[in-house]
Amino acid sequence: MPRVLMLYTGGTIGMQPSPQGYVPCAGLDERLAAHLALGDLERLPAFDVMEMQPLIDSAELMPEAWNRLVAQLKSHWHRYDAFIVLHGTDTMAYSAAALSFMLGALDKPVIFTGSQIPLGEPRSDALSNVVSALQLAAHPDTPCEVSLVFHDRLLRGNRARKVRTQGLDAFDSPNFPWLGELGIGVSLNQQAALPTGTPSFSPIELDPDAVAVLPLHPGMSLRRAKMLLADETLKGLVLYSYGVGNPPSFEGELLSALTAANERGVALLNVTQCEQGDVVQGAYATGAALNKAGVIAGGDISPEAGVAKLIVLLGQGIQGVALRQALTSALRGECSAGESEFSA
Repeated sequence: MPRVLMLYTGGTIGMQPSPQGYVPCAGLDERLAAHLALGDLERLPAFDVMEMQPLIDSAELMPEAWNRLVAQLKSHWHRYDAFIVLHGTDTMAYSAAALSFMLGALDKPVIFTGSQIPLGEPRSDALSNVVSALQLAAHPDTPCEVSLVFHDRLLRGNRARKVRTQGLDAFDSPNFPWLGELGIGVSLNQQAALPTGTPSFSPIELDPDAVAVLPLHPGMSLRRAKMLLADETLKGLVLYSYGVGNPPSFEGELLSALTAANERGVALLNVTQCEQGDVVQGAYATGAALNKAGVIAGGDISPEAGVAKLIVLLGQGIQGVALRQALTSALRGECSAGESEFSA
């Protein structure tokens, strides 16, 4: 039977009530063992729980936590057959995407999960999600990539999004088929799995000023947008645009600011605000102008994966033409464009 390591980072799954509301709490391994009946334990793979320090509410997550996760995976990679990351739901999609880019091709599964209701609370989904993750960790056909299991569905980590705040089916991958589904049996989409390979465990350099998001909305301030684009510390920007990638023109002033940022070396990635569909710069005149400004069409990449991809690539020291090529390619199945070529 495979041996599994659970890395507990914090989040709702292990929280307990306090006068200030739910807070992260240590001792999850003992509480999990208490909730899993002996018969269940005998049918599940052997697992160890390692609590990351400090435990965090995922709303407080910063990219430094990604480096700590990668370091723990590096330390234990040869001792275990699969890994489960217990994570808060608010930023789980960001972390799963980031680790997919940091680790690259894998020869073992890394499965994220969590819960909407803390373990031990009435109607909690925690135990079900953990059992699903353990069963998938032990399944010989589970894809060897960074994935996310939630509410009986297995999703590619860098395609997953939190789509519901109250429902137990909180995660989906709107632009990509599920990697698997757990019903009476376990059904896995092996054709969609990424190629296996040898992972990289190199940390990324972290610069909190390097990446920003510019959400477009009616009534937005052109002055603030221009100030952001002119910031000399900015190295990458996710443009959160309308529909198929359309921005307001502001009589050409926003495009001029984007062009100037591109010429200064800022990587500009255009991501749609729509949950489904992709960016097509050129379908409308306003979008076509972005091509001339040097903005990269993000295709059907999610906003979470777009942000994580920029942070990781810049943190790996990738710049210039190489950065642009990486952003226009599907490195780990995060977007449809160029999906036939994956980096190992």
